[in-house]
Amino acid sequence: MKKFFKVSLQTKILTLIIILILLVVFLLAAIFAYIQSVETKRQVEQLALQTAKSISFMPEIKEALGAENPQASIQPIIEQAQEQAGAANVIVENREEIIYSHVHPKWIGRKMIDNQSYRALIFGGYYTWEGAGVIGSALMGKAPIIIEHKDHSQVVGVVTVEFSKRDIQLNILDRIKNIILFSSAVLVVGIVGGVFLARNIRNDTLGLEPYEIASLYRERSAILLSIKEGIIAIDQHGFVTMMNHSAKNMLDIQEEYFHEHINDVFPHSNMEKVLTTGVMENDQEISFNEKVFILNLTPVLENGYIVGAVASFRDKTELQKLIDTLSEVRKYSEDLRAQTHEFTNKLYVLSALLQLGRYTEAFEFIQKESNVHQSQNRILFDQILDLTVQAILLGKLGKASEKKIQLEIDSDSALNPLPEHIGISHLVTIIGNMIDNAFDAVIEQQEKVVSFFVTDIGHDIVIEVADSGKGIPDERIPSIFNKGFSTKGTNRGYGLANMKEMVDSLNGSIEITNPKKGGAIFTVYLPKTLEENT
Repeated sequence: MKKFFKVSLQTKILTLIIILILLVVFLLAAIFAYIQSVETKRQVEQLALQTAKSISFMPEIKEALGAENPQASIQPIIEQAQEQAGAANVIVENREEIIYSHVHPKWIGRKMIDNQSYRALIFGGYYTWEGAGVIGSALMGKAPIIIEHKDHSQVVGVVTVEFSKRDIQLNILDRIKNIILFSSAVLVVGIVGGVFLARNIRNDTLGLEPYEIASLYRERSAILLSIKEGIIAIDQHGFVTMMNHSAKNMLDIQEEYFHEHINDVFPHSNMEKVLTTGVMENDQEISFNEKVFILNLTPVLENGYIVGAVASFRDKTELQKLIDTLSEVRKYSEDLRAQTHEFTNKLYVLSALLQLGRYTEAFEFIQKESNVHQSQNRILFDQILDLTVQAILLGKLGKASEKKIQLEIDSDSALNPLPEHIGISHLVTIIGNMIDNAFDAVIEQQEKVVSFFVTDIGHDIVIEVADSGKGIPDERIPSIFNKGFSTKGTNRGYGLANMKEMVDSLNGSIEITNPKKGGAIFTVYLPKTLEENT
């Protein structure tokens, strides 16, 4: 069965055409032969009977039967009538069944051997008969020769007209041969047409056989399903002909897209422009449904004409989120290095004091640092039990020390290990940006103080960062979370925007207040369970 499906399309078409034509020819020939046989038999019977009647009504025949030598007058007349009718034999016999006309002269004067004329002789009937004649199997028509007297009618003889069945069959066979001849011509035309049809189909399918097209279709479906980039194809009129699953997911398409116009599915994609210009476009940024896509547009050409276009695109928003997360993790790593660097500097100072013999000052330095770290460590390690938050705060303490900023962890802070749905990337982005933003706010202030507070009492996790900076003007508060908004220069303004996205993804909220004593307070509320806030 598999070998059959790998037969070429041309062979399949030609085989089908030949079989169909032969089948039609066979059926037509059989039907025609049957119809012709029945119709010809009926016509020949009518012709035989009509010829017999015509001869029986001829006055010359009637008069000749009463003469002394009837055959001398009857035979010439019958030969002429037989030739005109195309009959195989015409027999004229008298009442005593003596033959006066026959195709074979030796039968003239003899008595008929069969007795099939009794219906005509006795009853004066007209009828047809199928049986064995003197020339073989034949169709016969019989008519009585009747002489009318004044007071009665008398049957004086019978006319029998025979048509050979063999001649009839040969005639039908000749007609069937004509049908076969014309059918052969049709068969040749069908074969030639089948060859051109197969070639035309192969041209339309780029020379590929149907099983090869099916294999390519299966492979294409698998490839499109495995590709993570979105792919859309349109025809020359701008209607969508193909879209993979990644494209449907990126564009949030739930309904049927087939034969929808590209402007209804993916507006502002510039695919219609590619159809017009035929110029490939790469790395085009398009905004759609609050997402940013990077598009590559390619025209589809056939014989130098544009017959469609294909767009492949990827979601820049997801890529940007990944970059932002990596950036936050890098900041986290830099903070830890800053802490290490700060403690290294302090160890160098302590080593120098000991080498100079200034033991009292070294002891006071150790005591001071110990008191500070004991207070911070008590809060950090005894009250804040989430390891990720501990690591972030340790890094920020080192960074604050390096920048000469006083970072205070509120003594009332208390935090148990956070729920699983709050990941390290969430904490790095939220806490890291809150503290870094506070550092930027106080870096130029005379009093550089930043305080941190966290608690999980209640249904929410509350994170609060306060600074001693100038605060945030009320008219700017609605805009500070927009991407690119910053008062600190170019290529800034992404930290708070990323933090806002993370908070929104956790169904949380952010509050900003400006206390009377100055500075700003950022407070973030994160629900412990996502269901409670949905």
